[in-house]
Amino acid sequence: MLLPEIKEREYRFTLALRIGLPIFALVLALVSHTLITNYSSLETSFYIESILLLAISIYFIFYLLYKGFNVKIRDYVSGAFTREYLHQYLTKELEHNKEYTLVLISIDNLHDINHLYGIKYGDKTLKDTVRWITEYLKKERIENFPIGHFKGGDFIIGLKKNKEKYTTILELLCLKATEFKVDDIEVKISGMITDTQYSHELDFLIENLFELQENNKKIIGSSKQEVIDPSQLEIMVIEAIKNKNMLISFQDVYENNEQAMSECFVKLTNNNGKIIHPGTYIKVVQKLGLRVAFDLMVLEESVKILKKSVKTLAINISPASLRNDKFLSSAKEILKNIDAKKIVFILCEQEYYSFISRYNTIINTLQSIGVLICIDKVGSYHSSFLYLRELDIDIIRYDTYYSHDEKIKENGSVVNGFNLIAKEKKIKTWMKNLQTQEGVNLAQGLHVDYLQGKYLADLKQIGEI
Repeated sequence: MLLPEIKEREYRFTLALRIGLPIFALVLALVSHTLITNYSSLETSFYIESILLLAISIYFIFYLLYKGFNVKIRDYVSGAFTREYLHQYLTKELEHNKEYTLVLISIDNLHDINHLYGIKYGDKTLKDTVRWITEYLKKERIENFPIGHFKGGDFIIGLKKNKEKYTTILELLCLKATEFKVDDIEVKISGMITDTQYSHELDFLIENLFELQENNKKIIGSSKQEVIDPSQLEIMVIEAIKNKNMLISFQDVYENNEQAMSECFVKLTNNNGKIIHPGTYIKVVQKLGLRVAFDLMVLEESVKILKKSVKTLAINISPASLRNDKFLSSAKEILKNIDAKKIVFILCEQEYYSFISRYNTIINTLQSIGVLICIDKVGSYHSSFLYLRELDIDIIRYDTYYSHDEKIKENGSVVNGFNLIAKEKKIKTWMKNLQTQEGVNLAQGLHVDYLQGKYLADLKQIGEI
């Protein structure tokens, strides 16, 4: 048992004892008085009833106190509902309301406030933000609504009826928030909204809110994708992976004006042939814990294609899968019957993996059988630069930010800097998504080794390679 649990039990026991002592004293006084004044006329049942009364009193005092401590309704920092109680509350609300809206309000700079001004001001920001939101919505005649502190600087609000009624109010709230300050500290607030038209299951609604938030941060929230019921989407993805229903296309990559390799692009399909795009299925695969199975499926199918062709294939593999023992052993088994030098693993992750020596050992193991390792998004994610510095890789691929003609011109010195590091470490460079002849010429002028893009080659299907 952990020390916090021990201390909590000690506290509960002490509190129960202090609350129960007056009751025990009264019961004992009553019994004692009755014994003294009516000793000769008391029946045996009195003694039994007195003992039971005392025992039951003790039991229920302790039981109710322990039970009461387990129910935490309010978060004492922000003043909002706790995450657990909010979930229970909203679950009941959805059961009784066919039309319901969830709103996510986020304090985007809470981490900076904690870091610059201290946790004390961070806590004050949470509490004042809840009050400010409540007062603002009260002016809009929205009262007695559930608001809960979900995590960090994120709050979730539940409102009856569909989101059409509240979308404008949320937009105005976010605009008004530019004036909101806590002791002259600027507070950056953003909001997202979803409703039961998306799904009637609470967990899916909450996930949709955070997905919208993430898309908004990437400035792609306005891009419209087909909305699929999340529960149906999960079933479709599971069946697609189980039955290996996928479409693999390829795009050629060139070195010195000659084809050097082809990159694989994977789409899943359901039993009716409906296409599920990566932007839709990747998060579901991650959530369901199927990324290793998915990556192994893609690798296995790519190897089958490779046996029919002399081309080198570049495959996007999750770094988390690569570090998984099951994936590593299965991948070596799949690759043992082919020339592994014709396989390139493209790796990309935002967060830096701190156990770098273990990561490097895994990469070295794959390189020993011939697999080439490429780090993607160089010049964008900080982890890509750290991996360039610390891992024994073979290729780096620049972020697509540098692929546009004007960006190549503006950031030529940045690309040259990375090129210099790469050449010193005997690592080849790769630029994709080149759209024009000018872009190709600029990339060649920067001495980038591998060039890829729609201008150079369109996507091809299996029968065309």
